[in-house]
Amino acid sequence: MRRSRGWRIAGWAAVGLLTAAVISGIFLWRWPSDTYVLLPDHPHPAAAVVKVKHPKPDADSGGIYFLDVIERKATVLEDTFHGTAPDGASFVPPSDVQPPGASESQTHAFELEEMATSQQIAAAVALRQLGYKVDVSTDGALIVAVDPKRPAGGKVVPGDVIVSVDGRPVKTTDEARSLLRRHKPGDSVELGLRNEKGLRTVKVGTVADPQDPKIPIVGVLLEQAAHIKLPFPVTIDTGNIGGPSAGLAFALEVMEKLGRDVDRGHKVAATGEIFLDGAVGPIGGVKQKTIGARRAGVDILLVPAGDNYREAKKYAGPLRVIPVNSFRQALRALATLPPKR
Repeated sequence: MRRSRGWRIAGWAAVGLLTAAVISGIFLWRWPSDTYVLLPDHPHPAAAVVKVKHPKPDADSGGIYFLDVIERKATVLEDTFHGTAPDGASFVPPSDVQPPGASESQTHAFELEEMATSQQIAAAVALRQLGYKVDVSTDGALIVAVDPKRPAGGKVVPGDVIVSVDGRPVKTTDEARSLLRRHKPGDSVELGLRNEKGLRTVKVGTVADPQDPKIPIVGVLLEQAAHIKLPFPVTIDTGNIGGPSAGLAFALEVMEKLGRDVDRGHKVAATGEIFLDGAVGPIGGVKQKTIGARRAGVDILLVPAGDNYREAKKYAGPLRVIPVNSFRQALRALATLPPKR
């Protein structure tokens, strides 16, 4: 009986150890860590989200595609053993995904606002290229990033628009920088800000620019805020996808919808932020976007020139990658492609 009881006790201990191991495994597999993981997503056809009145028929088999990145918290298992994550994964700290000083909801709202702005700019750039008149009025300097180690950290957040400096109205980013540079590093500056909640004023210190100690900075990255009036409605609905990186693709698709054979029968994926002057700026998640485009079998990938292009080439394989600095350069590059039917 003693022997039997001993085996019974040992058996229950083994069951307990197995149960603990299972629970630990489930914890590692399902429990989110503090690290974020970026994953490839499939390309999205721009034709499905860009709408204009009386679109021209497009008879070829090509198309314009925009790219995004799946972004989520890594599990404890993935964060501990990176090899357990899906192919194409990149692990980044929370600060790379959620700007310091902004909540998760604020960050998402700003990303949706960025997407809406990029859509309007894309339509404006495309229509101007086609010869239409587009009215643009500037209305402040949009804060797109905040350095948490600089004076502005914790006082302003991405999505705030600077509308005045020291009580003087600001319409453009150049005006904001010019008024700021009337100060000396170490001075305080009063910023008038606008966001979806209304207007407010904050006092922010300044520090010397590392590149030029004579220039005061507060630690923000600015982009032009503007009101755009198109000659006719162009709607672009991407649902819950945020960020500005699809601007280039949208501009190309607007031209396709209005009868310009931009893709020449090729499947063209494009990524890059587009600005009112037609310049194409760098974006994030290039590795995942390139892998997603390659897996989908698109013919051409347009990316911003420079670091984005060099990163894309690492993961492109047989996919042809074309670097561009501007919308016109993208159009010229596609115009030189032989037609594909």
